[in-house]
Amino acid sequence: MPIYWAFLTYMLLKPGEENHEYWFMFNGIDKVLHLSIFAALGFSFIATFPKIKFYYFFQIILIYAFLTEILQEEMGLGRSMETLDIVADTIGCLLGYYAYKLLIKRFF
Repeated sequence: MPIYWAFLTYMLLKPGEENHEYWFMFNGIDKVLHLSIFAALGFSFIATFPKIKFYYFFQIILIYAFLTEILQEEMGLGRSMETLDIVADTIGCLLGYYAYKLLIKRFF
């Protein structure tokens, strides 16, 4: 869990690069990536701390999402704060949370 969290922080705060056009690139791919990585974060977080209350889980993930977006803007490394990234992060963490709960309910 700490390794994923550190890797995620690095990837979210590393200097921005010019986007190259690849065959798999499309408008909004960054939102899909935000949603995916925060779904993995939400899943692994609730799997690590299964007894945490939803309220605390949601606060921790949301604060992390806001903090990384604010740091992107303030560090001046070619990244910018985007509200839709925070929305994608929030939806992703909720998907990860509910995916974990569904798996536990279904298989255990």
